Amino acid sequence: MPTLETTVNGLKLPNPFVIGSGPPGTNGNVIGKAFDEGWGAVICKTISLEADKVTNVQPRYARLRARDSKEIIGWENIELISDRSFDVWVEELKAVKDKYPDRILIASIMEEFNKDAWQEITERCQDLGVDAFELNFSCPHGLPERKMGAAMGENPEILEEVSGWVNEVSKVPVWAKLTPNVTHIEDQTRAAFRAECEGVAAINTIRSVLGVNLDTLRPEPSVEGYTTPGGYSSRAVMPIALRMCMEISKVIREEFPDRTLSGIGGIETGEDAAQFILLGADTVQVCTGVMKFGYRMVADMCEQLLAFMEKHKFETLDDFKGHSLQYFTTHSDLVARQAQARADAKSAKDKKMIDADDQWSGDDFVDQSDALARG
Repeated sequence: MPTLETTVNGLKLPNPFVIGSGPPGTNGNVIGKAFDEGWGAVICKTISLEADKVTNVQPRYARLRARDSKEIIGWENIELISDRSFDVWVEELKAVKDKYPDRILIASIMEEFNKDAWQEITERCQDLGVDAFELNFSCPHGLPERKMGAAMGENPEILEEVSGWVNEVSKVPVWAKLTPNVTHIEDQTRAAFRAECEGVAAINTIRSVLGVNLDTLRPEPSVEGYTTPGGYSSRAVMPIALRMCMEISKVIREEFPDRTLSGIGGIETGEDAAQFILLGADTVQVCTGVMKFGYRMVADMCEQLLAFMEKHKFETLDDFKGHSLQYFTTHSDLVARQAQARADAKSAKDKKMIDADDQWSGDDFVDQSDALARG
């Protein structure tokens, strides 16, 4: 009988589904709700020592819908980190751990480039009994104006230095949450691991402009007629997240085999989670999905992931973690493999297949495109 139980960096989780930092972990009440519904772990909304500097606006979300079904496939937010005082968080984090002593509570923290501040918030939070830290190096809007979030995470040297400050004083596992708004996420991954982070989480939202309202001619979400670029999430980002998780997993396998990855990006089903685990994720985080479907979605995701495992006769998550990484190669190798396969099969060339650009036909363009696609 397969099990979803897993141990990651010494943290024992009943399942790999983690509430990602954001509105679904915005206070002690909703964190408790998540635990009651069966989530494997919860990461609170990012907290800082000086919440009085945080002011949110309304509206702060914009959503992209499919043309026909109207399903929400993309979600932009311009929401900042928690605007609740650190003193309030102290009381609530402690209360959550008192009520759920055996559940995994992870504190997401963010500060400016100040060693004393990072170490103070780390020490004060771990004194409350939090089980791990996630360092927010990836918020793509708002706070980068104060050189926080992605403004740090885009620079591997700064990420490494700040992670080092935290790891000097942390007695619990530390994950660095990475920004996707970089060219090579492997650089940030290596920087976090050189600084002794036990894991990384990826990806945070992608810097974006969701669209322009063609009636008002103003970009969305519109706040008093104006906006700012925000963070893009939901189903539309999953292919990008999978690619970056694959790249991170290769670094882990080849250079840091004792480190871990928490995969994030568009996860809404157990099948989605399976794909991230197949590409090396130890856990998966859901944030926008909870905002779309509610906390109870975790029950369906657990059932779906177990069904996938039963289908393939996997008993544990480790049985298939990273299995699909072996099937990534170079384009030149793909060419060589296909040439060999065709030679072995001695098959006639499919008239619809396109091997060279001059074979495209305007009359059959759609049919030819379909023939080159899977799914």
